[in-house]
Amino acid sequence: MKATFVRAAAAATFTLALAAHAESPETPSTMATVKEDARTAGHAVAHGATAVGHSVAHESRQAGHAVARSTRSARDTIRDDSRKAEHAIADGARSAGKAVKDRATKVKAAVTGKSGEPEPNS
Repeated sequence: MKATFVRAAAAATFTLALAAHAESPETPSTMATVKEDARTAGHAVAHGATAVGHSVAHESRQAGHAVARSTRSARDTIRDDSRKAEHAIADGARSAGKAVKDRATKVKAAVTGKSGEPEPNS
């Protein structure tokens, strides 16, 4: 409907321009009338285009919000699973680091004959 309005306004402008040109004696008042009519038609086309642009933006915004609402549960699930995986990896790395440290202490004690712990102060 809005596209039809824009086309009709453009056609009206073109028709007015042809009608003004078809008249043989062009008087200053006719020229002023044609200019004013063309200006009015141009403003109508610009207003129609602006209205169409705003309508498209509004519909696009609504579609984006609808997609966000429909994917919210999936996003929350992925976020929660990701956090669980991060914590599991961190716990595993902590356990592995502690195991390596304990074994390194035992190997050091076996090789040097000293424990890896500091001697008590007496």
